[in-house]
This record gives sequence, C-alpha cells and structure tokens, in this order.
Amino acid sequence: MTKLSVLMPVYNEARTLRTICRRVLDSPVGAELEIIAVDDGSSDRSWEILQDLAAADERIVPIRHPQNRGKGAAIRTAIDRMTGDIGLVQDSDLEYDPNEYPRLIKPITDGRADAVFGSRFASSPERRVLLYWHSLGNKVLTWLTNILNDLNLTDMETCYKAVRADVLKNLRLRSDRFGIEPEITTRLAQWGARIYEIPISYHGRTYLEGKNIGWRDGVQAIWLLFKFRFFDIRFSDRKGVATLENMARSRGLAEWTLKQFAGSIGSTVIDAGSGTGRFTRLLLDRDRLVAVDSEPFYVESLARTFGHLENVEVVLGDIGDPGLIEKLGPNSFDTVLCVNVLEHLSDPAMCVANLGDALKPGGLLLIHAPAHSRLYSAADEAAGHKRRFDEESIVRTVEDAGLEVVSRRQFNRLGAIGWRFNKARGQQLVGPWQAKLFGLLRPVAWLLEMVRFLPGLSWVVVARRP
Repeated sequence: MTKLSVLMPVYNEARTLRTICRRVLDSPVGAELEIIAVDDGSSDRSWEILQDLAAADERIVPIRHPQNRGKGAAIRTAIDRMTGDIGLVQDSDLEYDPNEYPRLIKPITDGRADAVFGSRFASSPERRVLLYWHSLGNKVLTWLTNILNDLNLTDMETCYKAVRADVLKNLRLRSDRFGIEPEITTRLAQWGARIYEIPISYHGRTYLEGKNIGWRDGVQAIWLLFKFRFFDIRFSDRKGVATLENMARSRGLAEWTLKQFAGSIGSTVIDAGSGTGRFTRLLLDRDRLVAVDSEPFYVESLARTFGHLENVEVVLGDIGDPGLIEKLGPNSFDTVLCVNVLEHLSDPAMCVANLGDALKPGGLLLIHAPAHSRLYSAADEAAGHKRRFDEESIVRTVEDAGLEVVSRRQFNRLGAIGWRFNKARGQQLVGPWQAKLFGLLRPVAWLLEMVRFLPGLSWVVVARRP
C-alpha cells in the first residue's frame, strides 16, 4: 500500500496548527499517512502544540529547528526524515485543502507521473479573490520558469507539490527560504521528471492574516531561477545519476550506440543493468524484453513506465547472481545487452559468465564498456567505475567467462576528446550542456569514427556463447 508523507513546515502557526493537522489526518487519501511537521524556530506555542498532537497520534512526527531558518530548510529536514513513497508539501496555514490529496497523488500511484503540482490557476474549482500584485508576481515567476526550463506550468509557486520519494530524496536542494519552490521545479525539469498539474481550490490569506512572503522573495526567486538553470546546474548529489540523466538527454546518443550492434539483437533480450532505461525504450518491439537492475531507484521508475506492457518485465536483481538467471530462465535468450555495466563490478568475468548462461547456444552478448585505462578520471570515480578496459583486458574478460569474441572495436572518438577535457579539469560529471553539445555535434562524431588512429571512449564487443 502506498504511504504518503506530508511535509509540513511550521512557523508561528499556533492559531491554525490543530485544525490543519486534523484536516490532513482526516483526508480521504486512501493511503497510509504520516505528517513530518518541522517547527522552524517558532516564537509562539507552535512547538508545544505539535508535541501535544504527536502524543495523541503517532502518525505525527514533530521536529524542531532551534532557530528560524526558512521554509526551504524545514522542507529539506522533512524530506530527510520522511518514510513514505510520496512526499507532499503542506503549509501549516489553511490556504490549501487536504481533501484534494487523492487527486494530487493519483497520477503518481497510477504510474503516469513523477511529480504533481496543484495549480491554483488551472480552472480551479474554487479560489478566494485576493491580492492582484501577488497573483501577478506568481504568474511572472511561472512564465519565467517555463521559458528557462521549457515547461508549460500554470502555477510554479504552488505549495502543493507531490513528488515520488525516490526522486525527491535524490534531488539536490539547497534553498532555505521560499526559493525552495523554483529550486524543486528546476531540479525536476533538469532531471526530466514527468510533471502533471491538477486544478486545486485555494483559500488564500492576506498579510494581515499572517501571510509571510513578500516582494523581496519574488526578486530572490528570479535570481534563483537563473542560478539553477545556468550556474548551479547539478540536480542530484548522486553524480552518477546526474551523468546518466544528462547523457540520456543527449539527442540520438542512445540510438547511435545501439546501432553499433545492428543485426545482432534478437527477439528475446535482457537489458542487463538497464539503469534509467535509455536502451530499454528502444527495444520495446522485442517479443520478450527483460530490464534488470540492482538499484531499486531505477527499477521502480522503469516498472512505473513500462510495467503495463505484456512483453516487458522489469526485475530487481544482481546480474552476477546465478539465482537471477534461474529465475529468468537459462538458455532462453537470443541476446543480452550489457551497456556501461562491467566497469562497476569487482569480478566482471564472473558476471559475463552468468549472463552467458542466460543465452541460447549461439546467442550473443553485446558489450559496451569504457575504453583505455589512461582515460580513467574523477568522473569515472564519481560514477562508481572500478576500471576502464584496455583491449587485452576486455578480451580476457570475455574469454575467461567461456564466451568467444566475434568482434571488437573502439567507438565514440569525439566522446574521448570530451572525456580528456573533463579529466584535465578534474570534472566529476558530464554536464547537461556537454550532453546537448554532443547531440548537436553527432555528425562530426560520426565522421571522426573513420579516423581509426584516434582512441575511442568505449569498446563495442560482440561475444557468442558456443
């Protein structure tokens, strides 16, 4: 059953705190629920009230900041402590209605969305008429967000943002104040998350009633939108995740890589170490396609995206585990695709042998792996690479596993130039601008493949089970 974590920043809300907590707990969400309530250095009785509420209901988890740090800091603290499958931000005033939780989380639980924004302006069923200049500021910030991130949101500044926990916990968030709204939105866009909007009702309050946000926060939000879009562009602290997602958005790179195995991919395929699903997406026409990864983060994402297809299985497992092959069926597959996997393993030959057992006699293992130990860099280390393969080592890895090398060649000479550039700078990840530039320069990359004396970034190996 899905568990919803309600992330509630609290600052001097003693007058509304009992009411909003009761409304949240009584919401017809149809899921297990917890409230992570973070008192952000309140000077009224908010903390005492939270303690009383938590003593009466174990679903309320109270946390206190000794000093006021801001809404963003409170939300980040709540994210660290949440245990649910979905995180949803709920202000502790009464402007937003928890009865709308079921509609907010439905696109996520249905597997269609990674994040859902509750829009106050998208044909809202009910909205209190309030401050013109405040609403105009919201619309300007939303318009700027859309321009900078190629989105079509109607309400970026909405409090109601519901996000899958596995995505939310991996976002790189640093804002302490109201900048958390543009930061979350920009990071989701940089990730390539599937964002939906749901119309919500809104019962706003005036500044006399306790509204805290002002024009200075709007100016800061504009600066932060530019900062996160052009300067502080790393959307995840997991550098390997960031590199994979950036490369996934490099136009045509996955297709070009897969073309290196043209004519070798059969009708029954294992995508071993499927990761973000860059190649899974290109193999959906197979009779049977099994996407396997050891990271629950990736498996959950792919299962939500492709799990409804009858010919696709998404499996959590270690491709070096013989039990996995027994589960999938030994001697059952025409092809195993193994792209950017072997470099992560302590014993790649053992893994190759295990994958070979999944193949029918004469079946093909298609390997794409980093080339040339001299290119090993900080980016390799950040991505969890234990090695890069020289020609001798990649051949030995395959032959020690009992398979025969049908062909091997170097690939992506333009990428090797870029990798050397990053190594010289000590850069730990492939930035989004580099990935986009590579997509634009793909015709140049194709021409450079003819210059055989240049080293390639990767090996492309076709191996056969005897």
